[in-house]
Parts: sequence; structure tokens; C-alpha cells
Amino acid sequence: MTTPAMHLAAPQKQFRFKSETIFASQWFKNGDHPNDEVNFATLREGRVVRYFRSPDTPGSTICALCGRVMHDHGWIDGARNGISHVVCPGDWVITDKEGFYAPYRPDIFARIFEEVL
Repeated sequence: MTTPAMHLAAPQKQFRFKSETIFASQWFKNGDHPNDEVNFATLREGRVVRYFRSPDTPGSTICALCGRVMHDHGWIDGARNGISHVVCPGDWVITDKEGFYAPYRPDIFARIFEEVL
């Protein structure tokens, strides 16, 4: 009786992010992003990071990531693939080379990016 040949997994390889320069700003409240263009006299929300609102999540809900109420959060509309993002206070909002915005938790941001001096 013959046995089927065993499939040997290829060895795992190491990879690193390709070097790419991005712009980032740390967000704490409406109007913090430099491209928000908020005019507080008219109480307009940010152009990039808007007020958090979701019909399925009341503003009094506690965020599982940061422990703050959702009312304190921001929202980035989904420009890439229709995916929208919740922004926790303290998150870094990056602008990639294609002009899309995305939030990163501070601990993840610190592991992935370093400041260009």
C-alpha cells in the first residue's frame, strides 16, 4: 500500500513594511485634524473627522477599545472600499499617499511608524 506524499509547508519568511512617508495628526476632539476646516462659530463638524453617529450605537455606549463614551468619538466616512472608521480620542489619523484617511490606535501607530525629522 502506498501512502500519499506529505505536503511540507514552506518555511515562514519575514517581511517589513515598504518605506512610505505618510502624514499624521493625533485626534482628540472635533476640529483637531488640520484638514477639518472647522468654524466653531457655526458649530460645523470636521471635514475629515466628523462627529460619531450610528443608528445602531447610542452615543452613551462605552467603547470597547478606549473605554470612553461613543459621543466623544469621531467618524471617517468610507472613501476606500466604502469602509468607514470610528476614531477614538487619542488615535492618530494618517493620510496615505493616495489621500485616504485612516485612524491608528497610538500603540499600533508607534510600532509601525517613526517620525521623519
